[in-house]
Order: sequence, then structure tokens, then C-alpha cells
Amino acid sequence: MKKINLISILLLLLLSFGSKTNGQTYNLDEGLTGFDKYIEQVMNDWNTPGIAVGIVIKGKLEYWKGFGYRDLENKLPVTSKTLFPIASNTKLFTAVAMGMLVEEGKLAWDEPISNYIPQIKFYNRELYNTVTLRDMLAHRTGISRHDLIWYKSDFSRKEIFDRLIYLEPAQPLRQSSLYNNLMYAAAGYCVEIITDKTWENFVQENIFNPLNMNSTFFTVEEMEIQDDFAYPYYEERETDELIKRPFYREFKGVGPCGSIISNIEDMSRWVITLMDQGNFKGKNVISADILNETLQPAIAYPNTELETKGYDEILNSVYGMGRGIAIYKGHYFTRHGGSIGGFYSLVSMMPYDSIGVIVFVNGAHNGSLPSTISYNIYDRLLGLEQTDFDGRRLQNRIEGKEAGKKAREKAGSDKIANTKPSHPLEDYQGKYEDPAYGILNIRLKGQELEFDFHNIILPLEHFHYERFDTPNDQIYGNYSVNFSVNPKGDIHTAMVSLDESEVSFKKKPDESLSDPKTLIKYAGNYELAGTIIEIVLKEEGVLIAKIPGQPAYTLVPYKLHEFTFKEFSDSTIKFVLDGDEVKMMQSISPGGTYDYMKK
Repeated sequence: MKKINLISILLLLLLSFGSKTNGQTYNLDEGLTGFDKYIEQVMNDWNTPGIAVGIVIKGKLEYWKGFGYRDLENKLPVTSKTLFPIASNTKLFTAVAMGMLVEEGKLAWDEPISNYIPQIKFYNRELYNTVTLRDMLAHRTGISRHDLIWYKSDFSRKEIFDRLIYLEPAQPLRQSSLYNNLMYAAAGYCVEIITDKTWENFVQENIFNPLNMNSTFFTVEEMEIQDDFAYPYYEERETDELIKRPFYREFKGVGPCGSIISNIEDMSRWVITLMDQGNFKGKNVISADILNETLQPAIAYPNTELETKGYDEILNSVYGMGRGIAIYKGHYFTRHGGSIGGFYSLVSMMPYDSIGVIVFVNGAHNGSLPSTISYNIYDRLLGLEQTDFDGRRLQNRIEGKEAGKKAREKAGSDKIANTKPSHPLEDYQGKYEDPAYGILNIRLKGQELEFDFHNIILPLEHFHYERFDTPNDQIYGNYSVNFSVNPKGDIHTAMVSLDESEVSFKKKPDESLSDPKTLIKYAGNYELAGTIIEIVLKEEGVLIAKIPGQPAYTLVPYKLHEFTFKEFSDSTIKFVLDGDEVKMMQSISPGGTYDYMKK
């Protein structure tokens, strides 16, 4: 942790520098001269549908304005009341909520969270005994994102919470930053365990209501019944055409990491409170200690842009909890971005300069704009030289768009011609499962397969051998599924590259094989040539085979009335029925088939 301590010292030194400007006044008219024209140029450069901007100065929302359209088709303008999903700017609300429970003694920042929430499970005992709440909220558990566990899924918050045990760390604990939305989802579920209230109810009662954030919501469905909300758009490939994008709605399981929807007016109250030590309209709503904890440097980031491109505007970035801290041109600066489904946001503050800036954008190709616009505002108000972030990043956008076009033109260049699948298409259909990621459903629809994963449904076409690919969808991307067979020659697994690694989904057996009423029929003694094999149904719903002189073997559901051995995948047990009664058990292995009659 020496690296982080050094950065803490550096921040304190620079902090004293920034505090010298605290008494200065700001002339908004002068500072923002030409700002509207600048925004007009930015929107033209980036083909932007709409932008909302709010500026808080010394505890007041001094500037708020909408640019462009929240609804292009109907030419409805963006206003200060226009609702935007703020995505990961939700995280600081969650961190503050957890801080309230810390203050009540129901959690601790720096003790193992399992001391307070024994229900939480991690990949190994070391993590269970060590991971703290601060580790979870500072993205330093060493567990990588695994976003496709939650993205578009219908998992409940508890189901997300229960899946943490399957996530193997990619890095040692506290050694590097690996952004992880699932940890915030898990933290939100901890609120429910401790208080018997949902995270939403807790945040509503303890933050939204006291701050009069009456136009702030948790779901798209709530937003859609309001009068003023923005639609998301994306730019059609190879063109400048803007197309309305479906709202991202599947936040049931991971709301605490990014579900909040708000507007400039409500978010200004949040920013005012954060910059006034938790006070709002003369009342302390959030303890200053909680806010100070969220600003404590927990994990450091490298100065990548300085080292690779020579850009030195932002230096010595660190992450606290729910927000990052950095030095912007010598000024102490805290920020967090948000991105979901075609919306982007940035909520940032220079607390020692008494300035806060909120920027929302509704264009999937406009991810750079919230920070580009925010930095320009700080430059203007602080009298600094205006860095041309727009020009710098616009060049990257143009080059990236061209690179994407050329890459797509070469897609499929590795395809091996004149191959075909080893099985009829109907053999590939079925439900495939991974304990962390859930169900991948492969269906036969007409004459082709269909890919269905967490509400992402796409055609699945043969590529070569056992590989099938989806089209490269502009919203959901493309997926490549590589099937493999077991020793019996049956389609057994579907390998898909998700997030940071390949995930092996195993084909689920016939659903009847998990029904105790079915399994009990198989239990009993079976005899062949004086040898008796006993099939026993355990309380946990598992069949085992007891063979004289051998250890007990676990039977794994395979097909209707058929099981494999956990220890031998090339051997199976098949039960033969006469009507509804089991008459015989066949032991099938490479050495032959043996018929055991039920006694």
C-alpha cells in the first residue's frame, strides 16, 4: 500500500494549493462567453442528439441548460428537468448508504464483511476472511467485471449475490483496480439483509426524500410516465443516421451499481450536499465522516495518458468509494462517470474551488463528451487555458470509426471452407448452463439455430466445424459458440467468449431427472449373475450407485432415464421402463452393455 500512501500525501499537498482559490468569485457571464457556440460545435462534430449541463457554484445551481433534443423525432428539447439514466453515478449513492450503516455499527469499512454478513461467499476462504466493504466499493477485490452475468439478465439481487462464489480472482486482493459492478449489487443486497428494506427504499428514505430529489427514480418504467425524459440514440454504422435505441431496463439485480434516473435540478441538490459536508438547507443529511471516507484514496491508477501520449492535464488519479479523485491542472478534482444503453453522464466537483459540474448526453457514440464539456467549463471558470479535448478526441473517434469499418470487412477471414457440423442441427438445441452466468438457450427455429442468452436473441449460423456465430449486432455485438461432444458422441458443452475469458456452458439434462418423484423410481437393487448394485437416492436429490467392493459412485443426470458416472464420462447407467415401472438397469461402457434386473 506504499504507492497509495505516497499519492495520498501528494493529494494533500496539492489540496492546500487548490484551497487558495476558495474565496474567489466567478463571473459566469464572462466565463461562459462563447460556451453556447462551443456546445453547438461539439454537437455538430459528434452528431449529438442532446446534452444537459448544470453548474453549481458555492452551494447554488447557478447555470442549467439543455441543448438539442431529448426526442429527435418529435423535436422535443432537452431541459433542466429532462430525466436521464445516470448509470454508474448511482455508485456514490450506494457508498453513502453503506456509510450510514457503518455509522450505525452494522458494518465496518475495513473489517472483513463476512464478520457482519456471513451469508456472503467468495471463491475461496482467504477472500471470505479478508475482503472488506471498502475493497468491494473501491474495485480492489481482484475479481474482474463479469458484466455479462448481469447484463440483460433477469437475475434477482440475491441470485447475483449468490454467484460471487463462482468468480475466481484475476489479480491478488488490493493490488490493482478491476472495476466490478457485481460488488455494488452485492453491497445493495447487504442493505436488505441488515435492514429488511430494499436498497431502493433505503436510498429513497435516507437520501432522496431529505434532499427533495422528487424527480429521481429507480426504473425506466417510472421514468416513462413522466412528462420530460430523454430517449437513447445510436449512430448507424458507416452513416451519420441517428436511430432510437431501446431503453436498458434489466436492473432488477444490479440496481445499486447503476439504476438511478435523475435530472439536472435534482442532481444539483446532491452535488450541493456533497460539497457542503453533507448539509442541505441548514440540515445535516449525510455525515461529513461518510463523505470523507468516500474520498480516501483506496487504489491508485497509472498516469497512462501522460506516459503514452504526453497529456498532463489529469494526474495521479485514485479511486475512493463511488468516486475517483485526481489533480486537474493543479486543482483537486473528484468525479465519476456513467454509461448505460446509449446514455452517458459525468458528475464532478472541485470542492476547494466551490464548483460542481453535471453533464448528461443521450448518444451511444458520445461517451467522451461529458468529460470533454466538463473540463471546458472548469477551464473557463478558473481562467485556465482551454485544452482542445474536443479536437483531440474527435480525431480518435474518426480514426476508430474507420478502423471498425475495415475490421468488419475482414470478418470471417479465418473461416475454413467446405466444412459442416458433425450432428443434425436439432442435436445442438437445448439449455446449457454455467453456475455463474446462468442459462444459454440454443433453439432450432425453422432451418437455423437461435442464440438466446439473457434476453439477447440472435440468429446462430454455422461458421465451420462445430463453431456457430451470430451476426455482429450493432447494439449487442456478436457471439461465437463452439460446441463439443462427450465420449458418447453427444453434444455436451457450448464454449462462448464472454467478458474476460471463455465460459463453458454444459448442456442441461432432461428436467425430469431433477424431480424426486422421478428419481425415487430408479432407487432399488439390481442383480446380474449374483452381483447386486444398489441405487440409493440421497436427501439432496442425488443418486449414487453402491457396488460391492468399490466406492460409491455419483450418478449425473444425462438424458431421459439415463445417467453418467461423475467419475467416468464414457460410461452410463440407463433405466429401462415397462410403462411407469423400472424393470431393468443397463450399465453401458466401452467394454459392453450389462443388463441388471430390478429385484
